[in-house]
Amino acid sequence: MIAIVPARSGSKGLPGKNIKDLLGKPMIAYTIEEALKSKYISEVIISTDCKEIENIAISYGAKSLFLRPEHLASDSSKAIDNFIYTVDKLNNEFNYHIEDFVVLQPTSPLRCVKDIDEAIKLFKEKNADSVVSYTEEHHSIKWHKYITVEGKFENIFEENLSNRQEIKKSYYPNGAVYVFKYKLIQQGQYYNNKSYAYIMPRSRSIDVDTIEDFEYIKFLMRNNNE
Repeated sequence: MIAIVPARSGSKGLPGKNIKDLLGKPMIAYTIEEALKSKYISEVIISTDCKEIENIAISYGAKSLFLRPEHLASDSSKAIDNFIYTVDKLNNEFNYHIEDFVVLQPTSPLRCVKDIDEAIKLFKEKNADSVVSYTEEHHSIKWHKYITVEGKFENIFEENLSNRQEIKKSYYPNGAVYVFKYKLIQQGQYYNNKSYAYIMPRSRSIDVDTIEDFEYIKFLMRNNNE
């Protein structure tokens, strides 16, 4: 099974985040290094529109056969379209025979090889069409509101004033691990009735999108190394 690491260059929330220095290494290196430890992953393929990102990824053991075209690297581009483009190109032009693959975003540097391998193991054991990593939400989604332009509350869900202990647990995707059958992606879907969640602890579920996320990741990593 191959792992695709998608890393476009045009981040607005935190410019250059994929290769931003994180305790002495570019952030993308943590994802590549953990993927290469996996007993299930044969190759780590970088998917990027940027030569600098490509070269850094290769230096940490990833493989690159082509750059992502510009129309798949904009803010409005859909990730699923890039997965289809990448797998199709590998299969049709480079003699790959990809039926299943893993996606590992470089913005989840706390994800470890144990998470990758257990998600793939679940995928195989369940004969799943997809496995996606989730983590527990500590605040009920029933408490969420829309806020109008006037600053007033607007309900998303039916009003619910239950105590926290009475509310069923909910989970959200943490962006760390995705395992897909290619036939599902070709249908333009991430989920169906053969999809399963791999549950990760919140301590490894930070997805870096802002400078605050990045600084928090550094804080956690420094503490773990002490």
